[in-house]
Amino acid sequence: MKRSTLGRIVALPAAAALTMGIAACGSANESPSGNENTDGGSSLAGTISGAGASSQDAAMQAWTAGFIGQNPDVTVNYDPIGSGGGRDQFVSGGSDFGGTDAYLDEEELAAANERCGQLVEIPTYVSPIAIVFKLDGVNELNLKPATIAKIFNQKINKWNDPAIAADNPGVELPDTAITPVNRSDESGTTENFVEYLKATAEADWPHEVSGDWPVQGGEAAQGTSGVVQAVAGGNGTIGYTDASQARELSTVKVGVGDEFVAYSPEAAAAVLDVSERVEGRGDYSFAYDLARDTTESGTYPIVLVSYGLACSNYEDANEAELVKAYFSYIISQEGQQASAESAGSAPISDTLRQQIKPAVDAISAGS
Repeated sequence: MKRSTLGRIVALPAAAALTMGIAACGSANESPSGNENTDGGSSLAGTISGAGASSQDAAMQAWTAGFIGQNPDVTVNYDPIGSGGGRDQFVSGGSDFGGTDAYLDEEELAAANERCGQLVEIPTYVSPIAIVFKLDGVNELNLKPATIAKIFNQKINKWNDPAIAADNPGVELPDTAITPVNRSDESGTTENFVEYLKATAEADWPHEVSGDWPVQGGEAAQGTSGVVQAVAGGNGTIGYTDASQARELSTVKVGVGDEFVAYSPEAAAAVLDVSERVEGRGDYSFAYDLARDTTESGTYPIVLVSYGLACSNYEDANEAELVKAYFSYIISQEGQQASAESAGSAPISDTLRQQIKPAVDAISAGS
């Protein structure tokens, strides 16, 4: 499975950047981030700014709150402009760190290594992508991959279509038009969802894998929140979103082998166990080709692995120290638990944490 080359977009200004400045908790205990001074507090001070995936927004808020609680003289800004914009902004040097729902393609990787010496690219956030819907009188649905592909390819247009009925025996399905909702902006969530459709139902999904939605005629919405609002505001609507943002919407159980599996952090994390790391990208790149077409029981294959982007070499020593400390907190047990509680993500395993820790430890200034 290969990652497709995404189209280029211009990053938006970081006017919407999230700035967190939370007072210290008062604990003198050593934390997984920051440096202690002689008074037992943090010696870190300054500002770092990042941009990227909107799906990470809730987790980023939790990470920033926890990190600044331990390092009150630090400010962390994060602008959830989308994965494509986040990659462009980071590669061009417009941000100190980035977040993306799809690992860098070869062109982006070469440009990042030129900026950074060597790119640090680590999985920080693992989450299922939920297929959300709003259909009066129906709260639960089972859908096989081919059925999902036909719906989003607009080959199935009514909710009482025989293919949907076959997946849902005994459910009274209305003769209501289906309104598929997709992202209008280039999105890592889109790319992960489309990659799933291509891997599991290629005959019914003839489109190339891309972060840009390939089918015309549906309803388009900006960002994760836009898709959720559009689905919630209609009847007969169906869309895809990071599961942490699904809120009260009904969600689809997807066909995996001979069973239908609901999304959960545990089922999403299980996919990584049957997936492989991409080779030849450098010692500090931990990109994974996900096994979308797995039939392993209990796995939920519509999943995104969101990456944190940093440089192994920064020009400014304080910038390097702050990014290193922040990323150390993100991958720590405390940081991963914070995002699990706030965003419903699946904490990375201790094994993976030990594998990616040397990449974070390599962040420094000067060469």
